[in-house]
Amino acid sequence: MLGAASWLTLASLLGLGLGFAREWLLVGAWGAGGQSDAFLVALFLPEAVRISLAGGLLSAAALPLYLERDEQQRPGWLAAVLPQLTGLALLASLALLLLAPWLVHVLGPGLSAQGSLLAGDSLRLLAWCLPGLVLHALLCIPLQARERFVLAGTGSLLFNLPPVLFLATQGNHSSPSGLALAFIGGSLLMPAALLPSLWQQGWRPWHLSRSTRELRQLANRLGPLLASNAASQGLALLERLVASLLGEGVVTWVNFARKLMNLPLVTLMSLNQVLLGLMSGRADHERLGLLRRGLDTANLLALPAGIGLIGAAPALVALLLPQQPAGGPLPLLLAGFSLSLVFGCGNAMLARYAYAAGDTRQPLYCELLGSTLNALLLAALPPLFGLLGIPLAALAGVIATGLLLMRRLDLLGRLPWVRQWSIDCVLLVLAGGLLFPLPGPWLQLLSSSLAGATVLLALALWYRPWRAARP
Repeated sequence: MLGAASWLTLASLLGLGLGFAREWLLVGAWGAGGQSDAFLVALFLPEAVRISLAGGLLSAAALPLYLERDEQQRPGWLAAVLPQLTGLALLASLALLLLAPWLVHVLGPGLSAQGSLLAGDSLRLLAWCLPGLVLHALLCIPLQARERFVLAGTGSLLFNLPPVLFLATQGNHSSPSGLALAFIGGSLLMPAALLPSLWQQGWRPWHLSRSTRELRQLANRLGPLLASNAASQGLALLERLVASLLGEGVVTWVNFARKLMNLPLVTLMSLNQVLLGLMSGRADHERLGLLRRGLDTANLLALPAGIGLIGAAPALVALLLPQQPAGGPLPLLLAGFSLSLVFGCGNAMLARYAYAAGDTRQPLYCELLGSTLNALLLAALPPLFGLLGIPLAALAGVIATGLLLMRRLDLLGRLPWVRQWSIDCVLLVLAGGLLFPLPGPWLQLLSSSLAGATVLLALALWYRPWRAARP
């Protein structure tokens, strides 16, 4: 598990690094103002689709169905599902194209009239990213079934490469329309990179089927996952909505903080993908052993990252965005989102424990309740705490979701979550109290890195994730 996740993490980390570079270059080219806010509002829906698919939205439903079939039946399953899903993606792109002028008012109600017009024009172009994104996610299924996770994990790298090259070469002369076309190019590169490997496995694009049975089976599994993902993306939308009402440039701040959080999250996403592939088709006691090992490894990765991000938040802002005023809200925003990273690191694994057994409804119930709490607090906390209210609401939501998942899956008494969360709380409070106030960005960055590395080493010796998982 750890070896496969490590290689997948390396591939995905390059993509997430480019995604972070994309946001950095965007702020450098356009600044944190109305133009960047408008484009990020337009990018929200295509990016939400890409992140959801990369996080396993389609594979969580499709991979168990694919593995249920023998080697002779699998090409027929892909031949039936591929043209139908691609057609649905094209229809979704057309819908976004037609609804763009109204959608941008929902996505960014705080935008000016000129910003709304710019966001609508950008969304009309960005809508055509959807077919490539969906096609890539579907073509990853045969590769994941053969435990070839690394090639499937290059999607983020290929998606972000053209926009980064465009922003790096054009700089201040970058246009929103040119950047949108670069994103479309990235979405087409993603499935194109998989075609040679699939050809070697015997897939042929002209082998198509008109059977709808496979799509109906997939839809039954996918329905609860779509509802859960819609709730998740709805929260992200609500975050942007609240941010757009807090002042100009705040949407860009929240987006920048989320992108920085994605750098450690990519490791967890990789681990989740590998864990789902390993648990699918296993007996209950084997899945529980893999889940325990996966949760240990998730905490091993998330806690040091959270400590480092909390301690180094002011230094990261000072070094990466020197134009931002000292003492601004961005360091606290980063530190707040780091808490959700640590306490929510195991939620996706708990959900995949149920997905591997074909149950996509229990996780939906738990995630909807957690999302509801998050949404209620998003309405209540920002008026009291300002920008810090956004990550506090997210923290409450992920904690509630985790507890509900363990309760509904009968795991509260079978996992050492009380001990783990208690240790996490103590170490995170120490990071906030001792490292966050340190003077000077380099001293702060060095001290936080050493603290994170020390915790990583201590947890590795405790958990020993290289051992085989035991029931």
